[in-house]
Amino acid sequence: MNDKNKVLIFDTTLRDGEQAPGASMNTKEKMEVAQTLERLGVDVIEAGFPISSPDDFNSVKNVAKSIKNSIICGLARCIKKDIDAAGDSLKIAKHGRIHVFLATSKIHRQFKLKMDKEQILRLGVESVEYARKKMEDVEFSPEDAARTEKDFLYRIIEAVIKAGATTVNIPDTVGYTTPWEFGQLITDIKNNVPNIEKAVISVHCHNDLGLAVANSLAAIRSGARQAECTINGIGERAGNASMEEIVMALKTRFDIYGCHTGIKTQEICRVSRLVSKLTGFVVAPNKAIVGANAFRHESGIHQDGVLKEPTTYEIIRPEDVGFTGIGLVLGKHSGRHAFKARIKSLGIELKESDVDKAFERFKVVADKKKQVFDEDLIAIVEDEMKSVSPTWELAEMTTASGTNMPPKATIVMKSKGKKFEKTSSGDGPVDACYKAIDAIVKVKGELLDYSIQSVTRGKDALGEVTVKVRFADQNVIGRGASEDILVASAKAYINAINKTLS
Repeated sequence: MNDKNKVLIFDTTLRDGEQAPGASMNTKEKMEVAQTLERLGVDVIEAGFPISSPDDFNSVKNVAKSIKNSIICGLARCIKKDIDAAGDSLKIAKHGRIHVFLATSKIHRQFKLKMDKEQILRLGVESVEYARKKMEDVEFSPEDAARTEKDFLYRIIEAVIKAGATTVNIPDTVGYTTPWEFGQLITDIKNNVPNIEKAVISVHCHNDLGLAVANSLAAIRSGARQAECTINGIGERAGNASMEEIVMALKTRFDIYGCHTGIKTQEICRVSRLVSKLTGFVVAPNKAIVGANAFRHESGIHQDGVLKEPTTYEIIRPEDVGFTGIGLVLGKHSGRHAFKARIKSLGIELKESDVDKAFERFKVVADKKKQVFDEDLIAIVEDEMKSVSPTWELAEMTTASGTNMPPKATIVMKSKGKKFEKTSSGDGPVDACYKAIDAIVKVKGELLDYSIQSVTRGKDALGEVTVKVRFADQNVIGRGASEDILVASAKAYINAINKTLS
């Protein structure tokens, strides 16, 4: 890396992020995220763990085939079959990287691997050498590095660099360390590993103590030049370091860190929303950078200050991260041209046929809502442009419920040009809808999670429903949006069904 002040952004949303319980994405969804990450300007995309499943292998392979600007990385244990799978999945990549990892801490050596230091050292070196025969770009991670004895950590880092590792990643695997400790660890590695200048120092921090971003930034200040992170900070347990927070901290406090990234920050909110939609993980309103309240001011003093001079209470301009606010943009009298122009300005590219479909839906919504906001437009487009081809579509539905009557739902669905109708009762109107849908499609799902949120403010706001449904041994995320919450609920469930059938 020629630019000593550039921090490479290594995004592991598709690998570590997807390991979060319930966050799994299908191959097409992973491709959609990968393409958005490339547009964002991510340097390295860790696309998956190829040996873990045929689906993961194919996902990495497809991403490697499609993405041309970012480095595509596949994870592997220090096992030959893992490295073979990673190498095979990345053969077609324009820029490929094999990422091998091996636990080094005492607790992992003793209880997980049952190996001594010399065995670990030898295996790490052999694995890097084997990976280098397949690919020039090899990254090595001493798993649980933050709890590894420093002398041994220095030894293995030096050895793997000598064996050909071009990047050495220092993971805080269990989120145990603190910013002062972690920053000092990077300094100590630089001072005690003789050949450290031959490799990029990377860091991979988990958020178990809420310190993942702080630890990453401390490491960068001490000389790390790659940060491994995820969109919205998703990941195992409490998650990973949040990419958007690291990037904007470096940009906002350049005076402290003196570093920059290649991230196109105006794309941040867009990719955040996409990952939230596909994983079903709702972004908290108070989430830094991308939360709905990140740039909203309720206090009168704050409002007065922002109106006079935005920097009184805003250290980041909303438009710098693609935050659209809730400005009114279109109404029921708006034409197709204005609709298309506004969608494009929001960073959404659609085919002409898709524009027509989304515009028809917009007109329906605009007739019912006095005000149509940017968030409404995004929700309309996302709801219409599903990531799977629909086997089943909702044609009509009616529901009836009250304090003195059992909830009932009549559902009419379309498939292959035919219509099917069922009426069912349930514990509530949503339960009744889902039972009627089950009776039609003859694929019974177990509802694991159901969440609803308004897209914008007001009584007439569009509602977004996200469901997590288990079909046999597969957990699937479904999503639907409508001005009617029950319709949104039915569409979300049908979306999950279509995903599992595809």
